[in-house]
Amino acid sequence: MVEAFAVASGKGGTGKTTSTLALGMALAEDYDVTVIDADTGMANLLFHAGLDDADVTLHDLLVDERDAAVSDAVYERFGMSVVPCGTSLTAFEAADPGRLRDVVAELAADTDVLLLDSPAALGSKSAVLPVVLADRIVVVLQPTVPSLSDGLKVQEYAHSYGTDTAGVVFNRVRPDENVDRIAEQAGRYFGGQTLASVPESDAVRAARREGKPLLAHAPDGPAADAFREAAARLDVCDGDGREVAERFKNAVVPERI
Repeated sequence: MVEAFAVASGKGGTGKTTSTLALGMALAEDYDVTVIDADTGMANLLFHAGLDDADVTLHDLLVDERDAAVSDAVYERFGMSVVPCGTSLTAFEAADPGRLRDVVAELAADTDVLLLDSPAALGSKSAVLPVVLADRIVVVLQPTVPSLSDGLKVQEYAHSYGTDTAGVVFNRVRPDENVDRIAEQAGRYFGGQTLASVPESDAVRAARREGKPLLAHAPDGPAADAFREAAARLDVCDGDGREVAERFKNAVVPERI
């Protein structure tokens, strides 16, 4: 079985990478999980996962004449398989986003859940491809009207390519914010359900400094509990790995942004 989720938002700063790794660790209690940093322009998952010294990254797999095998960029961390992306501007410019199809197709053949940490904006082919490749998106929002508006743009784009919405995670929620009212509005416009409301937490920043995902750094905190709740509500579909891999391999790189 395999299903691919793109963890997406409409803007930076929502905690998308934190959410991707937290969901990955929670899902890894029941599934084989592979996390891919598909934000090839503004990658930072490697810092959250203690992989800033990784020898081979996704960038190395996206160049025309690559020496590395896909397996060389897969690192076993925190109960998950993690594929980090490099941070070099030169490597980003040399990378062919279309090759992400083949990389994801190969990884899909040997996992239960694929989580694609997607770029925040929809400004280039490399940014939109994870959303197009995924079966469903998980939209990470802050409980504000502008954040909902930005997230709706991502959802609209995803739906135009046949990618459904698995649900919404409200992240970095402060005690003074009326998340119930915003969640009610989100329920009218977003597909899926509200998966969780994750409180703002100093543990998130401390986890990044330590080079660990939140659930590894503070497994018993309220934020970690909320992400486990989100993972429990995320119903994973039983897809055929070979069929999913073939679909990814033959996916069309979007011409319109």
